[in-house]
Amino acid sequence: MQDFSRRGLLKATAAAGAGTVVIPGITSAEAPNAGAAGAASAASNGPGSATCEPAALTGRIVRPNDPGYASASLGWDELFAHYPLVIVFAQNTQDVVNALTWARQNNVALRVRSGRHSLEGWSNVDNGIVIDISELKSVRIDTDSRTATVGAGLNQLEAVTTLAQQNLAVTTGTEGTVGLSGATLGGGFGFLTRWLGMACDSLVGAEIVVASGAQCAKVVQADLHDNPDLLWALRGAGNGNFGIVTSLTYKVAPLKSVAYVQATWKGIGDLHGVFDAWQRTAPITEDRLGTQLEIHKNQILLFGVLAEGSPEEAKELLAPILSVGNPAVTTQVGGWGDVYAGFQIPTEDEPANWKFFSQFTRKPFPEEAISVIASFMQDAPTDDSNFFTQAFGGAVRKSPRGGTAFPHRDALFYSEPGAGWGTRSGQPGVCDPLTPQAQAWIAEFSQALRPYVNGAYVNVPNIGMQDWETAYWGANFDRLREIKAKYDPHNVFQYEQSIPPAS
Repeated sequence: MQDFSRRGLLKATAAAGAGTVVIPGITSAEAPNAGAAGAASAASNGPGSATCEPAALTGRIVRPNDPGYASASLGWDELFAHYPLVIVFAQNTQDVVNALTWARQNNVALRVRSGRHSLEGWSNVDNGIVIDISELKSVRIDTDSRTATVGAGLNQLEAVTTLAQQNLAVTTGTEGTVGLSGATLGGGFGFLTRWLGMACDSLVGAEIVVASGAQCAKVVQADLHDNPDLLWALRGAGNGNFGIVTSLTYKVAPLKSVAYVQATWKGIGDLHGVFDAWQRTAPITEDRLGTQLEIHKNQILLFGVLAEGSPEEAKELLAPILSVGNPAVTTQVGGWGDVYAGFQIPTEDEPANWKFFSQFTRKPFPEEAISVIASFMQDAPTDDSNFFTQAFGGAVRKSPRGGTAFPHRDALFYSEPGAGWGTRSGQPGVCDPLTPQAQAWIAEFSQALRPYVNGAYVNVPNIGMQDWETAYWGANFDRLREIKAKYDPHNVFQYEQSIPPAS
């Protein structure tokens, strides 16, 4: 994260007005809303316009013959290889409008990308255009209204650490390199979820580039007053379905410090006791406490974050779990930005290839379900493979004003088996000898747990699931199709599990 100078911060704040803090973009990208009105008029002659001026691609453009093409087309999960015709790294909203218009005028398939963590590689496409918004990095904080408007290119680490400079926070996921917009638009959960709700619950506005007419594009705002149905859809179903989000406005919460606890059990001999104690206490404990359990083949890890609390209070709340066996326990107290940055793992230290299966649980796992976890983890393909959980409850059960498309509010916890294998090479699609074993392990593991789980998380897509529409969105799917028909009737934004417009 850039070290923003106090002088620059004060100068920008004075220009913006009292109660506002402007933090310069990490790149030279313009502020999220800058040029939006001009972009709309330049690309379209009106909402129903059938034609518009021929578009030219603008921004930072990478094509197959360019030196940086290989790295520009590489995703976080190197299991997938795609070769787009062109990648446009937007520098402002106008670049996004131009790219979408160009794709429509030239009948080219398109995908939208931010943090490159699409876990089935769906943010990339062969022989099409990738519109990458990862360089739209800017932050504008209104301290009076406690809102923050950010460029859609921020990753979670950048968002957490920047807000923390003002003692503010919003729910994000745990992994810092994940795009903030992608995580939020699919729901978004992490250590602050039980206290602040889902990430999408704090989303109060968005700037989004949508298709217009037969060949055009325009910029619209989505909030509780303008296009509130679109805001509802973006809160849990917004990734690549309705348009390209270029900025997001969040309601942020004050947060000065957190207590962070990590407990480690050697081996998995205590799994039954640890897991049962966790699932029966973590979803109903003090709302300020968020916890994750991570089971590996040779150890069990418990992570806890207590907002505005002490290590002693955190350990007391976690006592039913920590009393099982003899875990090694470490604690830390500090600003949320520092704590969050401290537990990040550099991408180069992670496996190259990953496969996951997402699921929600509404009733505690019986003994036989925990035995399934123990059995599969003993045979995990690598030490990095794990069974991950996230406690729900607390603020998750409260839907924000205007509602959300995210349906899994009554879950006790979320979980996923995940296989990680292979060494990073910077080359996508490398045929690793462990790939068949790892993929078979995930398939068999997820099938064995089916009697005990339901639903799925759109940010961790289950590619083989037949009823993915209701697994991701439940009874909200029909309404989402109606909203899709309103904002994208030509189904411009589509991928393998995208929402189709109502006919």
